[in-house]
Amino acid sequence: MKKIAMCVSLGLAFCWASTVEAQWLTSLPAAQAKAKAEKKMVLIDFTGSDWCGWCIKLKQEVFSQPAFADYAKKNLVLVEVDFPKRKAQTPAQKTANRQLAQQYGITGYPTIIVLDSAGRQVGKLGYMKGGPAAFTAALEKRRRK
Repeated sequence: MKKIAMCVSLGLAFCWASTVEAQWLTSLPAAQAKAKAEKKMVLIDFTGSDWCGWCIKLKQEVFSQPAFADYAKKNLVLVEVDFPKRKAQTPAQKTANRQLAQQYGITGYPTIIVLDSAGRQVGKLGYMKGGPAAFTAALEKRRRK
């Protein structure tokens, strides 16, 4: 009976670990404060999460993968700036998102802006093939600048 309980516990732990996703904030000021305190980069994902095909593909292939979540936990503070068509947002969130898009000159989705821990822009990315390995390699180039 103990062996069965242990196997079930290990199985549940494995399932939970394989579905862990990175934590996303929606406030850039909060993210910048956290990044500064933890000496991490800020990754801002400008997305149309419920309608943009490339955004959905980026989330499935990169952001929802355990390898990316592990990398993000150690190196990034994540911010989602979403422009959904069907998801509800508060008027304040819509306004904040529009202001950020204007500030960073966003003209298409997905656009990823990377800031260093001091808030300086060090990169601008979009969808790329290769999953988490290719994406984190591109982020590492920006981290070392």
